[in-house]
Amino acid sequence: MSGGTHLDNANPVIYQRSGERVLTADEEDEDILHLIRSINDPEHPLTLEDLNVVEQMRVNVDDQGSTVSVEFTPTIPHCSMATLIGLSIKVKLLRSLPNRFKIDVHITPGTHASEDAVNKQLADKERVAAALENSQLLEVVNQCLAAKI
Repeated sequence: MSGGTHLDNANPVIYQRSGERVLTADEEDEDILHLIRSINDPEHPLTLEDLNVVEQMRVNVDDQGSTVSVEFTPTIPHCSMATLIGLSIKVKLLRSLPNRFKIDVHITPGTHASEDAVNKQLADKERVAAALENSQLLEVVNQCLAAKI
């Protein structure tokens, strides 16, 4: 976030990372968490995994049905960054997975005050495409996806 901007959650709880695990060839396609675990939080110098926003148990892959579903949990119920976080997850998966996959990114039920509105935005292909045409918003998403140095 830019300097002087109010943070929704100035002191988030930081969780211990689950650690890297060696994947077998069969698990490689199904372990989506390794793609999204290092996405940067837009407000803090931490990853979504550090903040427990994404967890393996909330990622579901149906390889035969070509679907990926990811639930994410904002750090607070009124997180103003929830849509941006969901968009970052969706963009990372769209860029990383074969086109055959239908990607569903949504808020864990009951964890955000505006979950229906955010989920509706994230499920709307036209809204997602329009968001990605906005150069300023795309720059913020790319910053969330950039690898830490």
